[in-house]
Amino acid sequence: MVFTIAAAIGLSSAAPASAAKDSRYAAIVIDANTGETLHSSSADSRRYPASLTKMMTLYLTFEALSKGRIKKDSKVVFSKNAAAEPPTKIGVKAGGSITVEAAILSLITRSANDASTALGEMIGGSEENFARMMTAKARSLGMKGTVFRNANGLPNTAQFTTARDMAKLGIALREHYPQYYGYFSTRSFAFGRQRIANHNRLLGRVKGVDGIKTGYTRASGFNLVSSVQDGNRSLVAVVLGGTSGASRDNKMAELIKTYMPQASRRGGGDLIAKTDTPMPEVKTASVALPKRNVPTPDTRPMAEQVEVAEAISDDEMAVEEEVVTAAVPAPKPTIGLASKPKIAMASAERFGANIPFQIRKPKDRAPAAEAVEQAYAEPAPAVAALDQMKTASIPSGWAIQVASSPSDGEARAILDKTAKRVPQVLADASAYTVPFEKGGVTYFRARFAGFESKDSAWNACNALKKKKIACYAVAQ
Repeated sequence: MVFTIAAAIGLSSAAPASAAKDSRYAAIVIDANTGETLHSSSADSRRYPASLTKMMTLYLTFEALSKGRIKKDSKVVFSKNAAAEPPTKIGVKAGGSITVEAAILSLITRSANDASTALGEMIGGSEENFARMMTAKARSLGMKGTVFRNANGLPNTAQFTTARDMAKLGIALREHYPQYYGYFSTRSFAFGRQRIANHNRLLGRVKGVDGIKTGYTRASGFNLVSSVQDGNRSLVAVVLGGTSGASRDNKMAELIKTYMPQASRRGGGDLIAKTDTPMPEVKTASVALPKRNVPTPDTRPMAEQVEVAEAISDDEMAVEEEVVTAAVPAPKPTIGLASKPKIAMASAERFGANIPFQIRKPKDRAPAAEAVEQAYAEPAPAVAALDQMKTASIPSGWAIQVASSPSDGEARAILDKTAKRVPQVLADASAYTVPFEKGGVTYFRARFAGFESKDSAWNACNALKKKKIACYAVAQ
């Protein structure tokens, strides 16, 4: 039996005046009570999902939990492949493990690539098989325009989605697993000696927002899926291809403000209809993993560097900082939730794990046939720099940042290690740290200065990336 969301027939409303011009842009707003499409812009055009991919990883994790195949305290062991994923990550070494619950929280807050791969390997037996499970599940949910190739959303030209499909997945997470959906409103959680904050800046900023997920790669732009509840009204909205995290968030806030008053206060009856084509059951596979810690391979970014999951753009540097911490044993996480989400849906018993559904398109909008950009284009190659470390004065001009840390000493140690790895590149630069506060805690940015222009800083950063050292350029 197939489950479909019966959508009200209606025309999509005109987009707000400030709609984005970027070719990667796409958006949709769905009335979650009725399934009606309130706004649509290139909603059926192919886009790269970036870390929105982790929504499906979490869906399959919730499914495994609900069926008893895994438990919240089950151990997720990190293979060499998982431990070697590039940042953002939580930094568990190969052979180490965390609980399923900690892995869930690390995906929702830090968007951890390593934990996402480890979960995929645990549930699917291999990341490749898990990706096939993800795509099969997408089809069973009516996501016809989506193909998954990995568990975390790292760049892959064969992995794509649409804004409409991401809205379907957002609604599925809310309706099918209300017992786990509250995780998406987690503001932060304790992991070892660090507290990891959620990248979703709309939590607590826009009334009624209770999740869901952010994402970024160079090819995708800045992505966001939001769930909003205000009284009896309920929306799921998607913005893809934002030019920055701030502009993406502002666009989402604008869409919510515009369309929430148009949302229905009451559901249009049962949104779910049964089908006789359930998705076949896939058992959790066991994986042969190392029984001891193995160092992260040198061909990947420095193991202790945990950078911004959604990649920082220059204008957001102060807003989207992340903390660098060496991998530490992870106790059971302490969850800090926002006010408990008011899920105005039917009870969990009413929904099964394999509930496909479809959101009806506006009558006047045909699917667009827009080309997808090449994934993850990098800036032109080049050079960078180093000298003595100082915190007292901040050099003017352009700099490159390689890490942030709650310890000035650790930030300096990272600078020293970076300089030793690429001495020919950093021979003429100045290494320094810059303190900043976040959540009442002082952190330190680790930077190299001495670049005359943005181009020279980008070129320097590119040279570091060739050595697998993550960085970005910033004006002082």
